[in-house]
Amino acid sequence: MSHSFGIIAASILYLTGMLWIGVNFSNRTENVSDYILGSRGLNKWVTSLSAEASDMSGWLLLGLPGYAHLSGMEASWIALGLALGTYVNWKFVAKRLRNYTQIANDSLTLPDYLENRFRDSLKILRSVAAVFILIFFLIYTSSGFVAGGKLFNTVFGLPYIWSMLIGAAVVVTYTFLGGFMAVCWTDFVQGILMFFAILIVPITGMFLSGGPADTLAALKNINPELLNPFTSVDGTALSLIAVVSLMAWGLGYFGQPHILVRFMAIHSADEIKPARHIAMVWVILSLAAAVLVGMVGRVYLPQTLEGVASETVFMVMTNDIFASFIAGIILSAILAAIMSTASSQLLVTASAISQDFYKSLICKEAGEKELVSISRWTVIGVAIVAGLLAIKPDNLVLDLVAYAWAGFGATFGPTLVMSLFWKRMTKSGALAGIIAGGITVLVWKQLAHFGGIFALYEIVPGFIMSVFAIIVVSMMSKQPSKEIMDEFERVNRAGLR
Repeated sequence: MSHSFGIIAASILYLTGMLWIGVNFSNRTENVSDYILGSRGLNKWVTSLSAEASDMSGWLLLGLPGYAHLSGMEASWIALGLALGTYVNWKFVAKRLRNYTQIANDSLTLPDYLENRFRDSLKILRSVAAVFILIFFLIYTSSGFVAGGKLFNTVFGLPYIWSMLIGAAVVVTYTFLGGFMAVCWTDFVQGILMFFAILIVPITGMFLSGGPADTLAALKNINPELLNPFTSVDGTALSLIAVVSLMAWGLGYFGQPHILVRFMAIHSADEIKPARHIAMVWVILSLAAAVLVGMVGRVYLPQTLEGVASETVFMVMTNDIFASFIAGIILSAILAAIMSTASSQLLVTASAISQDFYKSLICKEAGEKELVSISRWTVIGVAIVAGLLAIKPDNLVLDLVAYAWAGFGATFGPTLVMSLFWKRMTKSGALAGIIAGGITVLVWKQLAHFGGIFALYEIVPGFIMSVFAIIVVSMMSKQPSKEIMDEFERVNRAGLR
C-alpha cells in the first residue's frame, strides 16, 4: 500500500495525543493506589467505554471481521455470546464487586481481593492467581503486538518486526508513565474512535456496493450459506460443539482482570447502572458492525482474503474507500483497539508483580514510590517477553485471544462469581477452583488436535471443572469464620442501598 502522507500524518497526530495523556497523568500519580486503580475515581462514561475498549482489543477490528469474512453469519454466535456475557457481567457482577472490594480491606487487585475475602494469611491465593495472570497475559499481550505488527505492515509496508516494535513501544511508554488513569482516559478516547470507525466502514462499503439490498443479493450469489448462522460455508450443519464453543466466549467475561478492575475503580456503585446502559449500546452495535465488515468485504473487495490475510479486511477496505487522512484516522482505531487492551493487560500484570509478589512475598515494608517503580519496570519486562512471543507474523490474532480469554475465564470466572454470591465458599475451594480451571485450559488446548469432544472450546471444560472443584472442596472444608460470614452480610446490606 502507498506510504500516504495523509495516513502517516493522522497516525502521528493520534499517537502524539495518546502519549500526551500518559505524560499528563504521570504528574498526578503519587501512590500505588493512583497507579493501579486511579483511587477509585472513574465516572460512568470513562468506566463503561474504557471497560469495553480494553475488552475488545484489536480482535474487534481484525479477528472478528476476519472470521466473518470467511465464515459469514457463523461468526454471529460469537457476537451473541459476547453480548450476553457483557450484560450479565455488568448486571450481576459489577456493583457487588465494587462494594466487596472496598469493604474487604479496600482491595486494589483481583488477587488482593481474593486474599482479603478469604483471610488468606499465607498468601497462597494471591501467589497462585498472580502466576496465572502472568501466564495468560503474556499470551494476550502478544496478540495485541501481533495485531499492531499487521496494522503497520499492511498500511505502511514496513517489515512486520519493525511494525510490531513500533506499536509495542507506544503502548509501553504511556502505560509506564501514567498508570491506571492514563490507561482509562486513553481507553475512553479510543473507545469512542473504535465505535465510530467500526460503524462507518461497513455502512460506507455497503452503499458503495449498491445499498443493503444489493449487498444481500450479492452475498447470496457468492454463497447463500454465508447468510445462514446454522451452517458452515460448505453447507454442513454446525455441530452442537461448534455452537456451544462459539457462544461460550461469553463465559470469559467473569474472569478478565483488566475488565473487572474497571468495576472496582468506578467512583460510586450507584453509577454502575448508567454505565451498563452505555456499555451495552457500545457492545451490541460494535459487535454487529464487526461481523458486517467481514461480510460486506466479500462483496466490496474483488477477491476473498484467505488465511491470515482475512484479518486485514477492515484495513484493506478502509484504505480503498477513504481519502488518506480520513483513512489514517479510521485506521488509528485499530491502533486504539490494540493499545487500549495491551496497556490494560500490562498494568494488571504490573500490579500482580508489584503487589502480589514483591510486596507480599519479598519486601513487605516496600514504600509507595518503590512499588510504583516496580510496577513501571514490570511493564517493560512483560512487554519484552510478549514481544518475543509475537515475533511470528503468521500468528492469528483470533487464536491467541481465544486461548488467553479462555484461560482467564476458566481460571478466575467461577472463583470470582462464587466468592461474591456463595457465603459457604472457602479459601481451599477458591484455590482448587483457580488451579482446576487454569490447568484444564492449558491441558485441553494441547488435546484440541485430536478432535471430537476435544474440539470444544477449552473455556467450557475449564469453567465446569473449576465450578466442580470449588463446590466439592468448599463442602469438604471447615465452614468460613464468623468474621468472613459477617463481612459477606455487610456486602449484602451495601447492595440494598
